[in-house]
Amino acid sequence: MRSAAPVAVNALHAEGFHHPSPAVDWLTQVQRHSLGWVCARDDGDLVGFVNVVWDGGVHAFILDTVVAGGCRRSGIRAELIAEAARQAREAGCEWLHVDFEDDLRSLYFDGCGFKPATAGLIAL
Repeated sequence: MRSAAPVAVNALHAEGFHHPSPAVDWLTQVQRHSLGWVCARDDGDLVGFVNVVWDGGVHAFILDTVVAGGCRRSGIRAELIAEAARQAREAGCEWLHVDFEDDLRSLYFDGCGFKPATAGLIAL
C-alpha cells in the first residue's frame, strides 16, 4: 500500500468496527507480521480488506476482515477470504484459521467454507 492507502484502510476499519482506528503504518505492519493482505476496490475506492497473518509454517490466520457498509451482503467478504485462502495455499500453508463473533457464524461457515473447530481463548 502506498501514500493515501493507509488512510483508506484506517477509515474502512473505523467504519467496519464502529470505533476510530488508530493511525497504523500498514506497510510496516504487513512486512513484520503478515503473510499478506487482500483488498477489494470499487472504482478505485477501498471497500474490503482482510489481513492474513501466519506462524511462518503451515498455519495462516484471518484478521481484520472488513467490508464497507454499502457493499455488505454482496459477496465481497467471501471473495476476500477465497483469495486469501488461495494465496496462503500457494505460500505453503495447510490451514487457514479464523475467529469471529457469534453473529458472523453463518458468514464464515456457510459463506466462506470454514468448518467448526475446538479452540481456546484467554482474554488478556
